[in-house]
Amino acid sequence: MKEKSNFRIKNNQLSFESFNNYENFQDIDSVNKENLLQIIRGISELSELNKIKNQVVKLENWLLNQKENIIEETSNEGRNETISLRKETLLSELEQILKSQTFERARYYLKRLENSLKIVRTGKINDINLARWKEYEEIITDSLWILQRRDTSGAHLGWYWGNFIPQIPHQMMLRYTKKGDWILDPFVGSGTTLIECRRLGRNGIGIELNREVAQKAVELIELELNKHNVTTDVFVGDSRSFDFGKLLQKYGLKQVQLLIMHPPYHDIIKFSNDERDLSNAKSTNEFLKMFGEVVENTTPFLEKGRFFALIIGDKYFNGEWIPLGFYCMEEVLKRNYKLKSIIVKNFEDTRGKREQKELWRYRALVGGFYIFKHEYIFLFQKK
Repeated sequence: MKEKSNFRIKNNQLSFESFNNYENFQDIDSVNKENLLQIIRGISELSELNKIKNQVVKLENWLLNQKENIIEETSNEGRNETISLRKETLLSELEQILKSQTFERARYYLKRLENSLKIVRTGKINDINLARWKEYEEIITDSLWILQRRDTSGAHLGWYWGNFIPQIPHQMMLRYTKKGDWILDPFVGSGTTLIECRRLGRNGIGIELNREVAQKAVELIELELNKHNVTTDVFVGDSRSFDFGKLLQKYGLKQVQLLIMHPPYHDIIKFSNDERDLSNAKSTNEFLKMFGEVVENTTPFLEKGRFFALIIGDKYFNGEWIPLGFYCMEEVLKRNYKLKSIIVKNFEDTRGKREQKELWRYRALVGGFYIFKHEYIFLFQKK
């Protein structure tokens, strides 16, 4: 994904009048938030469309001449006067004003731009400022995710069979949590969720049945810089019977704000010889019973109205497609949840098929089936 350029507007005394008369406005390094708002208000008070567009062009030219990243910080009596804006977004807003065919439409866009700079409008479950929603291009809102490969930056490694791509918890946390919220992952595996917690400033608790895997997860998580000073703890145990109430008490909590589960896809991959391991379930029905017990045990500790993301795929057995994902969806819906979305994620680059694409194509032609290239993200909300 292309990294977006930011620029910062810092303290500088510049009124609309001086801007209006300034011929070399691009020579000015930057202006603070109030100065910029004053300029925008001044432009919107002009009486003719051409005059508005002339001033917008001048402002646009200044922005185009700014460095892509200006990182100076300023403060005034303990208050931070620097605001961070996405340069491309602001330029697109100005371009929309320039394309306006009427005076009224240009004034409307100027007012919207003014509001986006002075209003912070966030909801109860995330930090997204809806007054500046265009800046959040990295957040996916479509139900089809075409992701070519997993994120391997930082501490993320693809060493563990069956681990899920970091982009999934990344997206879920941005959409459904605020900084400082708590996330519970009952199948923490190699620690992908908790690594993302460190990156995004969320607290995370993970449960892992396999002690050796849990230790490796702790080592990987510790490799990720904890710049937000959040909690990211891993515990060994069976999530079907784990005492989550007692655990949360340690942190002064009663409930968490996001539940993420990426269980085994039944017996596609055997993760251990432990009979408590869902990958050792003797049948699909037994797997669903065990999975349901995990959901039953964790649901009381998710806040009402908050979200539960289930990442699961289907399986192929004895010549028959087993819709494991939808079976698991039904198990969740039995337990005080409503379904909010079904996301289909591209399953392109898996360890199992990475070097065997031609072989799998042959098997598909012989067997009359289609090759798995997707998995589901079922998104639920607790009633």
